[in-house]
Amino acid sequence: MESSINLSTVDMAVRIGRLTLRNPVVTLSGTCGYGDEYGPFMDLSLLGAFTTKSVTLEPRRGNAPPRVVETAGGMLNAIGLANVGLERFIAEKLPVLSALGVPAIVNVAGHTIEEYVKVCRTLDAQPAVAGLELNVSCPNVADGLVFGTDAGALGELVRAVRAEVRRAVLIVKLSPNVTDISRTAAAAIEAGAEALSMVNTFVGMAIDIERRRPVLSNTTGGLSGPAIKPLALHMVHRVYRQVAGPAGIPIIGMGGIVTWRDAVEFILAGATAVGIGTALFIDPTTPLKVVEGLRAYLASRNILAVSELVGRLERGR
Repeated sequence: MESSINLSTVDMAVRIGRLTLRNPVVTLSGTCGYGDEYGPFMDLSLLGAFTTKSVTLEPRRGNAPPRVVETAGGMLNAIGLANVGLERFIAEKLPVLSALGVPAIVNVAGHTIEEYVKVCRTLDAQPAVAGLELNVSCPNVADGLVFGTDAGALGELVRAVRAEVRRAVLIVKLSPNVTDISRTAAAAIEAGAEALSMVNTFVGMAIDIERRRPVLSNTTGGLSGPAIKPLALHMVHRVYRQVAGPAGIPIIGMGGIVTWRDAVEFILAGATAVGIGTALFIDPTTPLKVVEGLRAYLASRNILAVSELVGRLERGR
């Protein structure tokens, strides 16, 4: 089909709650630090948003090595939420983020509801923080797994944070390690989540057959990369159809996105925006390639805005 639309006229902007992104491509937590580590590889102002690695109330050293192992079609990580802590993040990392010219979404983790609330309340007072993403689903730290897999506990957490967050957009990152992800999605939305990001990594394991020991020091880790894409895609579609779509809640879809074609699949399934993580370790410029490929796809089909594509999956064959 010959395009009748100029590439520059395609509207790539999307809304995540009260936050407007210049395009639907964001980086994922834990894959590019706090911004200063990733900045030399590309112009971060061209992203829709930048998501930091997890921030906790106190600094964390994380798990002992080995913490990463390559697998067929992906990788396992058991970093253990290693981070500088809230105080140093605000003093040292946030000034760098604020100068990048891109909306900053801060991923937040904690041991207890009280810790989540304190971190979120403090960050909500920082103008440079555009969004807060609650990490309740990291599979290598037991604290987060409890909230992420129990709808009641998740609702209680989100409700407590929602009561304290006034300015930043509140996003809840869902765990795929549940029986019914629509149930936890509904709990998060009912408690006040303005957007969902999904899915986080799947619990996995690798074994050294010579030593007869787990490869990771933590035994298990989070599986990410192309291997999880079909599973993630199904979960996004299910939550969009059953919960998020009817409620008007946007989804940031993630899980194995490497190319613009992957991004189109997630958007058709119901994602308003897409997140890129593991692919950055292979090619740090992947987000830019996805943005331009997506723009060309829309223009070639005479689609004026990327938002028109969200959830437009046809039934049957």
